Amino acid sequence: MNKRKDCFWDKPGPTWVIITLILYSVLTFSLETIPNLSPPVKTFLRCSEFVVVIIFTLEYLTRLYKAKPRLGFVFSFYGIIDLLAILPFYLMLAVDLRALRLFRLLRLARLLKLTRYSNAIRRFSKALYTVKEELVVFSIASLIILFLASVGIYHFEHAAQPEVFTTIFDCLWWAAATLTTVGYGDIYPITLGGKLFTFLVLMVGLGMIAVPTGIIATALSSVRQSENK
Repeated sequence: MNKRKDCFWDKPGPTWVIITLILYSVLTFSLETIPNLSPPVKTFLRCSEFVVVIIFTLEYLTRLYKAKPRLGFVFSFYGIIDLLAILPFYLMLAVDLRALRLFRLLRLARLLKLTRYSNAIRRFSKALYTVKEELVVFSIASLIILFLASVGIYHFEHAAQPEVFTTIFDCLWWAAATLTTVGYGDIYPITLGGKLFTFLVLMVGLGMIAVPTGIIATALSSVRQSENK
């Protein structure tokens, strides 16, 4: 863990300024997608983005100066997030934006800066880290169940709907939608066996949602209790 001196940006006043700027920058990112914006509005959005980036840059440089060791901060989670929050702006000064349209999405990394100022998010991160092994095992089990569901529906429905359930890979979409209980309805079984199998998969899907929820909730409770001691 990086040792650092008290930073100006960690004080209550500057903290709220940064939080406000993060939310404002996300709002301007969304406003820029509105077609046919008037030139004055576009100019205002560009100018406000410039001001936000300057403040975020000052924050990054200040934290870098205060950090001990500095290289540790550069490669830390928050160091990388702070850099990603300002990097797109400076790259756009040197590269045609049209060639980096997808790169603009990095501006949304500013939302991750909020984790520095939220105790609840920090607790959630600790909880996820605590149960990471359980979540990995559950994820592997979920992938296996997803594959088995695809094989099962293929067995029941391929003969009746070969144009829909063509291969097991085509069935993966149905399995994912059913296990997550989304059920888009674009692909559905018509045979009795397929319908009964779908009901079984839905029941399993409800359990798949409940299990990680319970694991994370228990971990969150443990983290909160440890902080209150």
